[in-house]
Amino acid sequence: MSPEVENHDKCIIGSSCDVQTKGIGITLDDILRYEINQNVKLKNQPLLVKISVALTIIMFLLGLINSILSFLTFQNENLRKVGCGIYLLSSSITSLLTISMFTINFWFILLTQMNSSVHRGGCKSIEPLLKLFLYFDTWLNACVAIERATHVYQGVNFNKERSKRFARWIIFILPFCISATIIHEPLHRNVFEYQVKDDREKTKIIQIRRWCVSNYSRTVQDYNTVILFIHLIGPFIANLFSALFIIFGTARRRSAAQTNQNYMAHIREQFREHKRLVISPAILLILAMPRLIISLLSGCVKVSDKPWLYLCAYFISFTPSILVFVVFVVPSELYLKTLKESLKTWQRRIRH
Repeated sequence: MSPEVENHDKCIIGSSCDVQTKGIGITLDDILRYEINQNVKLKNQPLLVKISVALTIIMFLLGLINSILSFLTFQNENLRKVGCGIYLLSSSITSLLTISMFTINFWFILLTQMNSSVHRGGCKSIEPLLKLFLYFDTWLNACVAIERATHVYQGVNFNKERSKRFARWIIFILPFCISATIIHEPLHRNVFEYQVKDDREKTKIIQIRRWCVSNYSRTVQDYNTVILFIHLIGPFIANLFSALFIIFGTARRRSAAQTNQNYMAHIREQFREHKRLVISPAILLILAMPRLIISLLSGCVKVSDKPWLYLCAYFISFTPSILVFVVFVVPSELYLKTLKESLKTWQRRIRH
């Protein structure tokens, strides 16, 4: 039995002479590491790899369509008279950046594992950039919810110009804040290389394996866990509480103005009217939960036992980035009307 097989999917990877301890969490590298065959063409790779390629291409195309339609909707000046439209316009861009970086990450892993040639720069930068765009996109959606709740709270006193200025500042500052929380990641990511030798002829090298790995101390692992919860649970809480504030706040004002109905009747009415504001963040959280789970799993998990399960969980966790159009535009009559007008305008420009 070769050293590589002995350490297959355990806490320690590599040979007895070259040892690397796996950190907490399961990455796409871990899922595909033993599924990709070296020096084998793509058409001869295992079914799991081929389906992964197909899913990646489909998700990228859906993400591209999502971003184009969202951008066509929110580039309208009338929708950008308040911060909400500016956040959603930015989200249409960051969602495309997220799904593009997701695609780049997948092909980087696939091609480097097939050729056993990992570029150190790509190893250190791609995964952190993917997290940056993903977290940025998630927080922008939370900003939309907070802006809507602020509008309800302030009512006629809501200042549109101040809202726009604040949105521009948030969009400028937010990437730096997110980067500050994950700035340590490139420092702990590196290319790990070891030689697989023949069992009989110890000096004969069968293979040279190169993997992109993260090696964290216990303190950094704990810090990563806290940051993960902040960037995943934080936006969900902001979305949920903003939605509940809109429902209860609007119901309170209407019950004061319309005394023919009691407060609970107004709450039920507002919930029916704004239920998508509660359902949407719940759906996005459910879709993002697999990422939280696989990010907290021990490095000792034997991924090869259920590679399909972990692969599906990983792909599902990125679907919120291709649902901006479905979550925000489709339920809104105003946004759909604006999109139709934008499409007609583009058609006229193309004809002329």
